[in-house]
Amino acid sequence: MTSSPDLAQMTPDQLRAFAAQLLSQVEAMGHTVETMSKTVETMGKKINRDQTVIEKLTHEIAQLKRLKFAKRSEQMNPEQASLLDDLIDTDIAAIEAELQALQIAPVATEKKQKPKRTALPAEFPRTLIHHEPDNTHCPCGCALKRIGEDVSEKLDYTPGVFTVERHIRGKWVCDDCETLIQAPVPAQVIDKGIPTAGLLAHVMIAKFADHLPLYRQESIFGRAGLAIPRSTLAQWVGMTGVQLQPLVDALRDVVTGQQVVHADETPVQMLAPGTKKTHRSYVWAYATSQFSDVAAVVYDFSPSRAGEHARNFLQGWKGKLVCDDFGGYKASFELGVTEIGCMAHARRKFFELHATNKSQIAEQALGYIQLLYEIESEVRDLEPDLRCRIRQEKAMPVMDRLHAWMIAQRDLVPEGSAISRALDYSLKRWAALSRYLDDGAVPIDNNWAENQIRPWALGRKNWLFAGSLRSGKRAAAIMSLIQSARLNGHDPYAYLKDVLTRLPTQRASEIEQLLPHKWQPV
Repeated sequence: MTSSPDLAQMTPDQLRAFAAQLLSQVEAMGHTVETMSKTVETMGKKINRDQTVIEKLTHEIAQLKRLKFAKRSEQMNPEQASLLDDLIDTDIAAIEAELQALQIAPVATEKKQKPKRTALPAEFPRTLIHHEPDNTHCPCGCALKRIGEDVSEKLDYTPGVFTVERHIRGKWVCDDCETLIQAPVPAQVIDKGIPTAGLLAHVMIAKFADHLPLYRQESIFGRAGLAIPRSTLAQWVGMTGVQLQPLVDALRDVVTGQQVVHADETPVQMLAPGTKKTHRSYVWAYATSQFSDVAAVVYDFSPSRAGEHARNFLQGWKGKLVCDDFGGYKASFELGVTEIGCMAHARRKFFELHATNKSQIAEQALGYIQLLYEIESEVRDLEPDLRCRIRQEKAMPVMDRLHAWMIAQRDLVPEGSAISRALDYSLKRWAALSRYLDDGAVPIDNNWAENQIRPWALGRKNWLFAGSLRSGKRAAAIMSLIQSARLNGHDPYAYLKDVLTRLPTQRASEIEQLLPHKWQPV
């Protein structure tokens, strides 16, 4: 500590210099105090936000546990009850994973005795994986001596075969300074559990691609010689879903970064918490164009069909949206999104009329539209500029004739008739239906998005309903990755297994390298 200078012995210049030095120090301390105040304020806001999230998640866990363990009516179908239990366990595991990510003190709950894990069956083949230090010399310079090892086992699965990975971590000690060294085990999606990335990928694919509910998977595993309770499978699904969410968020950014996006929606039943009833929810599919260099689809699960859900997903996006005439998209068009109509929907109105009563007017409309699709088959594989030029030369005259013909027919048919409604559908949306002529990157219809919705139509026949909004959103997220992998020609199992292996150590700044359209197996 420096002593204070004797002011009486200082010259005026020295006093001025000393005063300037003190002033500079005071200003520096003022800046430091201001910076610390802002830091404290920011940390305080973060703590408040985290505390709010913690309270919300804790309340949600309490509700789910109450729903799971409360007395339930015997009127519910046993298979439906087992589905609900699986979904509740999955949601609880996902919430607990989110709470752990917030790095909070454990929420006070009643003390439970930790169950002892059953040993994996001895008859399963073992793969020995040794983990030894890269350097077996102590920092003090002496050679280390191996004194033992720690052994842990993880359950792996390749289609049809269970194997066990036996991880052996040698213990190396220095006789002089007693330093102990062990090689770390590579990070896992579920570090303290038994499943490998391969087994987790299999459970995810079986549930979300093959649409096998967990109680069926439990039976399949039992026949293979291993009893894995469905509650354990549900926990794996919940924790894996949380780990995959950043990848899904990055995929969403890719889709909304495109100039042309397809959108479609389909109903899915969702169970109302605490009741025996379901209500209609919706899954929305947002896909890149079939003409884009990027093949991706993102599903968004919502509790209703309200247009606000589409607006929330698209947010500030102002591209070209290929969709049907659903009114939920109208507000987005007022915010700068360009509507691209679906010729397949317009055609469907006339096809239904022709199929039911052989309408001659409908047959003529179908003839015009068939010409448009024949032109599209010619230009499908061409570059956008050339595609647009051929459309202008060949398709635009057909569209003009079709438009004039529709206007003439509309004056001849009775008001309120089925054919008048079919004509009105196209005439009211003519500008949107015609926009594909002016842009070679825009498709003629929305069939591409309808194809991406089909996995949900198949799935809901198997799992009956979504157990909660959270489970619906988790299914939408994981199915986004699976379907996007398919679009890029990948085997979904191989893709998901590799992603789950690399994800725990992947840098956040490089997460996009694991997206299906960029993924390369190592």
